[in-house]
Amino acid sequence: MELQYWIWIAVGLSFSLYIGIAIWSRAGSTKEFYVAGGGVHPIANGMATAADWMSAASFISMAGIISLGGYDGSVYLMGWTGGYVLLALLLAPYLRKFGKFTVPDFIGDRYYSNTARSVAVFCALIISFTYIAGQMRGVGVVFSRYLEVDIVTGVLIGMGIVLFYAVLGGMKGITYTQVAQYCVLIFAFMVPAIYISFLLTGNVIPQLGFGSSGADGVYLLDKLDGLHRELGFHEYTSGSKSMLDVFCITMALMVGTAGLPHVIVRFFTVKKVSDARKSAGWALLFIAVLYTTAPAIAVFSRTNLIETVKNQPYEEMPEWFDKWETTGLLSFTDKNEDGLIQYTADTKTNELTVDADIMVLANPEIAQLPNWVIALLAAGALAAALSTAAGLLLVISSAVSHDLLKKMLMPKISERGELIAARIAATGAVCLAGYFGINPPGFVAATVALAFGLAASSFFPAIILGIFSSRTNKEGAVSGMIVGVSLMLFYMLKFKFDWFGGGTKADWWFGISPEGFGSIAMIANFAVTLLVSQQTASPSKYIQELVVNIRKP
Repeated sequence: MELQYWIWIAVGLSFSLYIGIAIWSRAGSTKEFYVAGGGVHPIANGMATAADWMSAASFISMAGIISLGGYDGSVYLMGWTGGYVLLALLLAPYLRKFGKFTVPDFIGDRYYSNTARSVAVFCALIISFTYIAGQMRGVGVVFSRYLEVDIVTGVLIGMGIVLFYAVLGGMKGITYTQVAQYCVLIFAFMVPAIYISFLLTGNVIPQLGFGSSGADGVYLLDKLDGLHRELGFHEYTSGSKSMLDVFCITMALMVGTAGLPHVIVRFFTVKKVSDARKSAGWALLFIAVLYTTAPAIAVFSRTNLIETVKNQPYEEMPEWFDKWETTGLLSFTDKNEDGLIQYTADTKTNELTVDADIMVLANPEIAQLPNWVIALLAAGALAAALSTAAGLLLVISSAVSHDLLKKMLMPKISERGELIAARIAATGAVCLAGYFGINPPGFVAATVALAFGLAASSFFPAIILGIFSSRTNKEGAVSGMIVGVSLMLFYMLKFKFDWFGGGTKADWWFGISPEGFGSIAMIANFAVTLLVSQQTASPSKYIQELVVNIRKP
């Protein structure tokens, strides 16, 4: 059967499953809309959390970055994995015990201030829209290649699907849809990895395969290092980033994970405090399946790509090359007009441009796997992007309807009115997210990494100090969040989007990239929060007792 038929079958069946679950689990109350009724089983919640977490950045872009960057790309792997350990130990059980619907709700009540709540709402919206930009780009990439429609049409289709089950089902619909999406995406990620691992090394376990030797007896990583040296790239297993930048990026991704509102809200959906910690443990286990496989896929795809294109006639390139060229994510410019593809590290002689976001998606095609495997991967990539997009849309809608309207502007609004407002807010958010998908700001993982920096610089200090420091007051928390997020936004806009006069890599402060600057902004947040709290009045006795009570088993 032709590839296009397989793709329509795989995507059609998976989308039908998501829509069916949304109809079955539609929300009938605000509690079901915001926290799925608070009765989700820890294993199901762990699976939904994993799907919520493993976005297009994890599925599509992370292995692509490792594939093109080698050791430098592994910083994403370390940071995003370590973040869940931090979340399980320091935040999940305490936030569940506090019992609020959203992160701004926690900050507003803990710091007894609508000003703190307003700043938190602003931060939640900025983080969520930055994050969702990456997801909608992922949707556009997958649709434009596999469904052979233009990116605008692809994004509109994705918007329609997400809007349906997010608006209809709220957190209840999203939770059970994400359980199904996890099953789809992990199966889709693992099948090509197992297949290619066996073809290249004879080992069916990808985690072991990429450290094994191929048919020629040469270890795969040694072979890839040799190919890199031959093409002028730095060795695959060595890095070019400074140790300080690696540390800062890893730290920003870790603490950013622990501050992401769409991840934190998942721990409000379980029955009791102990279930929150269990959910985090299950989520880490489910995530580890994909995250330990990503480096293997990176090595397989990089090796196959170089061997397929190196010094080969352009006219003899296989069909997949032409298909990806039409998306604009792969391009060839014959600079010396000899008809051969020159792929080198030297920009003056290099004739091939490869976008990191295609490495995972093109991998089965490069390895000439069966069409049904390629179709399965397309369905999995869409599941990854749409599951996270849905979680982010809920954060945006709840920030507007619950934190802004219910808690501040219209405290007497009825539950039905609040539910309508949440659905209207979600609809508006989908439209804005669609704009980002059509006009993407960068490749998926880089855009998402900036969201982690924003979360690290704004929410993490306020949440940690809110749980473990009874002396921290509203003045300190508000000042810290404003300084932290403002610093991160300035650095991000200056060095990533060329605002405020722009700047080059040589101008980075302390040599730290925009993806890692969240660590510096976070430290500034902590310092300002603690300093201002010490110079102003202590919280009331009630708030101090509340903080102590949160930490009691």
